[in-house]
Amino acid sequence: MALERGLDALRVEDIAAAANVSARTFNNYFDSKYAALTARYVDRMRHAALALEERPDGEPLWEAIIEALLEQWGSYGRGHTQPDRATIAELRLIYGAPALQGDILADALSVGHPFTAAVAARVGADADGDLYPRLVTAVVTAATQAAIATFLAADPPVALVPLLRHALTEVAAGLPEPKRTDTA
Repeated sequence: MALERGLDALRVEDIAAAANVSARTFNNYFDSKYAALTARYVDRMRHAALALEERPDGEPLWEAIIEALLEQWGSYGRGHTQPDRATIAELRLIYGAPALQGDILADALSVGHPFTAAVAARVGADADGDLYPRLVTAVVTAATQAAIATFLAADPPVALVPLLRHALTEVAAGLPEPKRTDTA
């Protein structure tokens, strides 16, 4: 609907009616129409957190992060697969609207974010009290958004997953895992 009507013309009541729920029920699940539209991105990050928790213990942090994230974004094509127009239109809508980008960033940087907790668990840090896990989540979010922006601007079109892998690999080269210290 957002693609058909435009983001500004889309109302919560319209989304709720299309989903066969009341506006009140919609508001129980989403804070705004923007939150509903960014839900897939937010879900991918939450699933990436679960995938990160399931990666092998001895695997280097950034390798685990890259594989966990790529697993979630794989539906947008691997290798040289060109994405379909509907996918590109959906992502342009989300990433072209500052309010939607704001919701994505607000979620990623929120206290208690599952991805931050998963990073903290892997490196033996405190998700709420240590900088590193939050910094990693913020950087991963920024790298993901940069890859998506490049993907949307590419002419001719390119696949998203290789761009995302490249962005995260670049980040990994410059943001190494901290050394663990034994405090016992």
